[in-house]
Parts: sequence; C-alpha cells; structure tokens
Amino acid sequence: MREMKSFLSLSTSSSATVSHFRPLMAKRLFSTASRGSNNKNQNVGGFSKHWKKPKASGAAHDKDETNTNSRISASKDADAVTSTETAVGDAKLGSAVSRTRKKKSKVNETEKKESKSKKNKGQAAFTAVSEKAAGAKSVTTTSQLKKSLPSKSGQVAARASQKKTTEEMPNEVRNGSTKQQSNKKNSNSSTKRTSKKAVNGSAEKQKPQKIGKLQPFAQGKLKSLYPSEGKCVVVVESVTKAKVIQGYLGDMYEVLPSYGHVRDLAARSGSVRPDDDFSIVWEVPSAAWTHLNSIKVALSGAKILILASDPDREGEAIAWHIVEMLQQQDALRQDLTTSIKNALQAPRGIDANLVHAYLARRALDYLIGFNISPLLWRKLPGCQSAGRVQSAALSLLCDREMEIDEFKSQEYWTIGAKLKKEEQDSLVNAHLTHFDSKKLNQFSISSDTEAKDMEQKINSADFQVVGFKKTKTHRNPPTPYITSTLQQDAANKLDFATSYTMKVAQKLYEGVQLSDGKATGLITYLRTDGLHISDEAVGNIRSLIIERYGQDFASKGPRKYFRKVKNAQEAHEAIRPTNIHILPSMLVGVLDEDSLKLYTLIWSRTVACQMEPVTIEQVQVDIGNAGKSIVFRSSCSRVEFPGYQAVYEDVEAGAVRYKESDALNRQEAFGILDSLKTGDSLYLGEADMKQHFTEPPSRYSEGSLVKKLEELGIGRPSTYASTLKVLKDRNYVTVKNRVLHPEFRGRMVSAFLSHHFTEVTDYSFTADMETELDNVSAGLTDWKGLLKDYWTRFQLYCSRTESVHIHQVEKMLERTYDRFLFGSLPDKSRTCPSCMEGTLIFKVSRFGAGYFIGCDQHPNCKYIAKTLYGDDEKEETPQSSSVDEPKLLGVHPTSNEKVLLKNGPYGYYVQLGEDRKGYAPKRSSVSHIKDVGAITHEVALNLLRYPLTLGDHPKDGYPVMIKLGKGGYTVKHRRTMASVPKNLKPEKITMEKALELLSGKNVSHSGRPKSKPKVEEDVEAM
Repeated sequence: MREMKSFLSLSTSSSATVSHFRPLMAKRLFSTASRGSNNKNQNVGGFSKHWKKPKASGAAHDKDETNTNSRISASKDADAVTSTETAVGDAKLGSAVSRTRKKKSKVNETEKKESKSKKNKGQAAFTAVSEKAAGAKSVTTTSQLKKSLPSKSGQVAARASQKKTTEEMPNEVRNGSTKQQSNKKNSNSSTKRTSKKAVNGSAEKQKPQKIGKLQPFAQGKLKSLYPSEGKCVVVVESVTKAKVIQGYLGDMYEVLPSYGHVRDLAARSGSVRPDDDFSIVWEVPSAAWTHLNSIKVALSGAKILILASDPDREGEAIAWHIVEMLQQQDALRQDLTTSIKNALQAPRGIDANLVHAYLARRALDYLIGFNISPLLWRKLPGCQSAGRVQSAALSLLCDREMEIDEFKSQEYWTIGAKLKKEEQDSLVNAHLTHFDSKKLNQFSISSDTEAKDMEQKINSADFQVVGFKKTKTHRNPPTPYITSTLQQDAANKLDFATSYTMKVAQKLYEGVQLSDGKATGLITYLRTDGLHISDEAVGNIRSLIIERYGQDFASKGPRKYFRKVKNAQEAHEAIRPTNIHILPSMLVGVLDEDSLKLYTLIWSRTVACQMEPVTIEQVQVDIGNAGKSIVFRSSCSRVEFPGYQAVYEDVEAGAVRYKESDALNRQEAFGILDSLKTGDSLYLGEADMKQHFTEPPSRYSEGSLVKKLEELGIGRPSTYASTLKVLKDRNYVTVKNRVLHPEFRGRMVSAFLSHHFTEVTDYSFTADMETELDNVSAGLTDWKGLLKDYWTRFQLYCSRTESVHIHQVEKMLERTYDRFLFGSLPDKSRTCPSCMEGTLIFKVSRFGAGYFIGCDQHPNCKYIAKTLYGDDEKEETPQSSSVDEPKLLGVHPTSNEKVLLKNGPYGYYVQLGEDRKGYAPKRSSVSHIKDVGAITHEVALNLLRYPLTLGDHPKDGYPVMIKLGKGGYTVKHRRTMASVPKNLKPEKITMEKALELLSGKNVSHSGRPKSKPKVEEDVEAM
C-alpha cells in the first residue's frame, strides 16, 4: 500500500511511547513570580502534583488551592456558546474555597501515596474511564474533561474515573481526590445532561456550568487501533480527507470532518484576561454545533474516538477543542505516518506542549491586536488594526520605501569593446577592467569627459591575448521545497500570490480521485520548514531517475538536506509528491490548470534534489595592450553535463520549463574564445561607451518578502500567507506589477508603531519572540510566564500612548514623511498660497474621513493643498485638483462635437458635446486615471466608445456589450457581467470571446434576483 503522508505528515520520532518520567527539562521563566518546574509531557494546564511551591499560611494558602473552574453558558438569543476558562485549565489541586486542616492532610497523604506509586512504577499516567457500567461501550481518550456540581458544603465535586484496581489497570492512575470519587455518580449524570444540552444547541437558557481541568494526556504506549476490535470514529479536518481516508479504513471506521476549528477566541474585548491568570473566553460558532452533533451521534455505537487532525500546532489545538467540546472520556490523538493502517497501530496522545504553544500564540496576538487597534482608531482614524507579525512585515516594506525616497542616484560609465581576429568575422565582446594599470570599480568613470579621454587612448592601442583561463564548476541541485521556498518559486515562476499558492497546495494535500477510481493525496504536508525526506521516498526518487534519465544522472548516494536558517523546527518532511511515480502527465484532466502547474513544480524539484550537479565549463580571456595598462575581459560558459537540469528539460516539466541563462547555451561564442591562446593578436572593432545611473533598492515582491521574513526568523511557514493577506485586506499594501507597494496609510501605521510600540516593529525582538514561542512547543518555556513577562512591558507602552494627543501624532508623521508630504508642492514652499500668512501642515480630518495638507489658519483659511485619501480611499494627486474645467480636449472627427473634460460629484469624466436642454450627452468616467491632466484627445475618444455593443446574444436576442467602469472593462449581457482579463485588450474582444467570458466561472450578476412566488399560509387569529 502506498504511503499516505499527504493527509497528515509523519512524525519523525515515535510518538506512540512517551515516558512521563523522563529527565526534567529546564524551563525558562519570564516572570519574577515563583513557579514550579514540571515535565515536558505535563498536564495541559501546567499542573503537576510534584511542584515545589513556597508554603503559604492561612487564607493565602487556601486561596492557592481554589480551583479556577471554567464556565459554559448557552443563550437562546445567541448562535454561539461562549466558554470562559483558565487557559487549558491551569488548576490548583482542590476545589473548595476553604477546607479543614484535617481534610487537607488526608488529601495530601493520598497525593503523596499516589505520587510514590507512580514514581516506583515509572509508567506514564493517563486515565481511561468507562462511559457506563460493565458491559457498556468504552472510549479511549488522551484527556478527561471533568464536570462539577456544587455540593452541600459549598465544594465542587470533580468527575472521577470508574474504580479499578491497580492490577486491572497497570498503566492507569486513579484521580487523586477522595472527594472526586465520593461524588462520582452526581458528576457523571451532570456531565451527560450538560453535554446533551450543549451539543444539541438547546434554546433553553442555562446557568453557567463549571468545567474542571484536563487530566494528564495519555502517555506511554497505547494499544494498537488497527485492526479494530469494534467500531471507531475518526475525525479529520476536511471533507476531502474524510472521503479519501474512509476508502482505506473500511466499514469498522467511520470518518467524519470537523470542518476546521470548532471554537475560537471570542472576537471582543476581554477574551484574554491577564488579571485572571490569562484565562481565555472561547466562542463556538453555530455551524460548529452541527458538526459536533454529527460526531456525537456517530459515537453512540462506537468504542473509540480517534482525532486525526493536521500534525501541527493548529491541528493539535483542533483535537484538544473537540475533546473539550464533546466531553469524551477517552479520545486518542492520531498522526498518520507511512500509511494509515500502520499509523493506527501506534497511536499517541494529544501533545500538551503544542496546545500550550497554540494558546500562547493566540493569547499573545490577541493582547497585541485588541490593545493597539483601539489606539489606532483614535490616534489615526481610518487605520484598522495592527498585529505582531504583520507589523514587523509592514515595517520591512515601509523601511524599504523610505530607502527609495531618500535614495540619490549616482552617474557612472562603462566602456566595452568588440575585437576580432584578422581572418575571422566573429566578434569577441569584452568590457574594460583595467586602465592606466589600475583596476576599475563601478564609479571609476564618473563623467562623459573621462569616458571620452579613455576612449581616445583605447582606439590608438594594439591588443593581444594576455591571459587565458579555463575552468569547470558545478552547480548543485536545489533543495526540496519547504513552505517559504514553494511560495517564492510559485510567485516567481507561476505568478501565484502566497495565499493562492497555499490554497492550491491544500487541495493537492487533501487528495483527489485518480482516473483509476482510487483517491489519494498528492503531496505531503504543506506547512513545514524541514528539508529532510524519508529514506523510503528517497529510494523511490532515485529509482525513477535511473529508470527515466539513466544511472549517470542519479547522485552517487542519497542526498541529505538540513536547514541553516534560524529557528528551523524541521518537525515535518519537505514538501514532495506522496508517490513520485505519479507523473504530471497522468494528472492532465484530473487537476485544474493551476493545480497541475504547482504539482509539476513540486514534482520537478523533488526529482532534481536527488540528481547529479550541472557541470559548467567556463573560459575567460584577458585582452590588453603591450604594457598591460589597458585590459579588457571576455568570458563565456557552456553546459558540459546537464545533471539535474535534465528534469527541467523533460516533457513532464513543460508547464514550468527551466529557463537557463543565455550564457550557458552560447556555444558559438564559447568556441571563439576557446580557440584563442596567449599572444594571439586581436583588432579593435569599436569601443562602446555607456552611461548608467545607480538605481534605488527594489521593492519587495511577495516571494522576496517571505524570504526576508524567513531569514530574520519572523513568523512561521504557516503564517506568511495570512500575514500578507491581512496587509492587503487592510489597504496597507497594494500589489502593482507583482511588487508590494506600501500605501501611505500603511506607512503611517508603521511610523506610529515604531515611535510608540518599538518592540512590535523591532525585527530582532519579533524573531526572539518566535524563538520563545517555539520553546513553548518544545516544553522548554512556561507559556504563562512568557505571556506575563510580555504583558507587563506591553501595558506600559499602551498607557504611555493613551496620553498622546492626536496633534502630537500629526507632528510626528509630518517630521517622518516631510519629503513625501511637502516635496511635490510648488517651489517646495510651505507658505499658504491662499492667505499668504499661514503655513501648510499635515492634518487629520475632523470627521476622520481622510488626511490632507492644509493651512494652519483654519477655519479662517480653508485652503487644502493635497488630499492623501478620503472616503473613497484613493489618493488624489495635485494634478487632479488643478485642472481647469471644463477643459476642451478637441472635437469628434465625425460629429464635430466638442470633447470635454469635466468634474462632477463623483469625480472627473469626459463628455461628448455640451450640456443643453433635452439632450443627454455621452459621458465616460476617468476615475481610474490618476493624472487627469495627462488625458489627451485620443484617450478621451477611446473612452467615449464605451459602452460598445458587440451584437445580440444568439439565445435571447438581448445585446452583449463591453462596458468601462472603475474596476476596468467588463462584458455584460442583461444581468450577467464578466471581467475582461488584464492581458486581453478590449478592442480584441469578439462576440465569440464575449460569450466565452460570460459562460466562464468569474461572472457576477447585477440587480435584484428573481424572487420566488410567495406561498400564502393560513394564519390562526388569536
């Protein structure tokens, strides 16, 4: 059976057997408050009975033992259920507000005995509880969710496991609380009643229910789940995975999708509560109840629940949330490795550290976003939000834009020459490297005068070959893809946005149905920073290379790749095809065009990484005068052995054909240089002087920004696409010609954060925070200590910024962007041209509609020099506000009517003919043209052609037209509209092409849709 790593990437280490009593790993504590150090595989809430805590006395000690219980409330008025709990349940042992000293000592003695028993056995602790009495079904879980009810004495009775002897359960440990066991019956019945109410989404208003904390996750070796002894329910994340996996497991397993997260942080203020030990408020969307109910119904006749979410932080969190919400006693977290069936034979528990990492990241991002964003709304109206990773990425873009603004171009010259042998016609192209026995650098020739003087001396010299060197170099194959390099290559070679690349890769990962009827996932897990490939997969790749290209093209031995980038986790394999023998040509007709291109890209790179290097032969010739005071150099190269390049010349890689440099294929030029030898005379054909100017640093593309973020250690593979999407959705960044341009709004946000929240935009701090969050995943850092340390400092930033007046923000932005704001003003003078007394300053509209440069004598002087953006969020240039209208552009060649440029309530437009009573002149908007002053007569005539009727639709006889709007050209037929692709000129659109666009996928409908006829119902009179 082929390996099925595509559904959930493999665990490189055996996760089935994890000892609870491994040596303690030092945890870094970020808070000055004392904390205990506990094991890596501790309770999710961080609780350990073996913590050494400073002894408190009296009420303080009693308070320490109070159990901060979680609550679940359901309202008939809401579509969501909100759960408030101490994050993952960091509970202290005990639940009563006050206990007698006698009861405390008994509980402590019980705990000590159990602790000693655990230590002696050296076994991993996990709780297995039967749902009913003997003979009823049993469900295996990694964690136990304890329900609690108030007892007569005011205490809370936690749910306890069913009594079993130590002999019957060698790997299990009973709950340590005597109180829990005595109230087991009440707790069990309460759990069932509450669960039924919650999952069924009852409209009846419930009182808040307190939920206890998770028991330690399943540790140690769990029994094999394949073949199954009874019906099992497997929960995966998507419908596609569910269908594919169901086909492999058979009828004894029912595979259901969770449709992603079943609950999330409540999107409102106060959802993370630092003052309450960082407790978190969860919210369950109404749609999630339907999916949870389906899972619970399936469990009614099942023995085991298996959670097979994605093998990463988010996947682990989904599994944990499902366990919490379903309140199952015995759920197993499952990673699918080399094959689904083999994986079921080695299950493992939910990884507490990954859940902690998920909670730490969510809480941290929430605290930053929900505290900075309100400040932005007040200090910078129109700016929507800020986040931890997105702010650092925005800072990179804005810093680069500042470099471009401050860049000053510098002139320099180069001199080239064309030389030849007397008996040959072929020319040798060379460039000047030495003059007056000095090596030239980029700016050695700085002016036209210098270049001409040097040219005269060159023309009077005789040249010969003074140096000859021939070398061989090797170009190693590229590494296999990780998430970031796949995004970069897809952007550069396929012109895919990062978010679109991840969307297409997700489809390949989830699987498709092949032509033979079998369903399979096509690639391994797509969110990874690991470069390694399994030995079995490497063997398959090498056998394909030998079979398809020959033994010489396979590398001498298996190639091993490792990351050199900071903070690489390498928890998962590199991105590769699950079956290398599934060639791209086999998927034609199965995959859509873009999916096939991306699969071809991944397939080609995977094959190439195990091939021999390309061998390149290079020749270099130095040509100089007799004294070698003037030297030209010419070089050329050619491919001697194609190596891994052969895969890109394969017909299978046609969709992403490899484009080699022209230098590698200039066989003729190489032959000419190779035929030369030292002392050969060459004649100067001509010298060529060229003027150059240094260019500013280029703006980031999506691919290059991802690469930079990866180099700095900012963000993680799974966050890059979403980070860029947020920046674009907030209108902080726009994409023009595949390049990211920060809008002024984004630049203002970046400057504001840099001045008032320095840590948020500091690259090294953000990267260090990523390191600490990764340490949480590894169990090396206490997650609440990390949050407390950051929150303590972050509160100071917020309190200081709260007192900053909006006028101070305006002055800060004015100083920061002085050249951008005032550089385009006439004569660069800031004196108001209207009143001649005031000074032009940067202002925020009092209604928060936009930003402008106006006179500081307002309201006495209402002059506005420049509007940066207003309600329409578009930048208005000075030229667009200075056109005298109506402006006569010319006359129409056939009707002799005037063509005018006018300004109306919705912006500028061109008009054919003058306004007169009873006549509606033809008009066309020019809102898509920024510089309206540059609109010519020809441009206006072309715009006035639209709307253009192509003809009548063959089916209904209604006209088919091409229209021009703000978003560009569209084809319209009745209520149906289709956008015209940017690479298609409107004048090239025929009736056939228009019909093709109207029948495509990217169509929209205008107007009100036809409503269904109302059905009259009998209404009973009251």
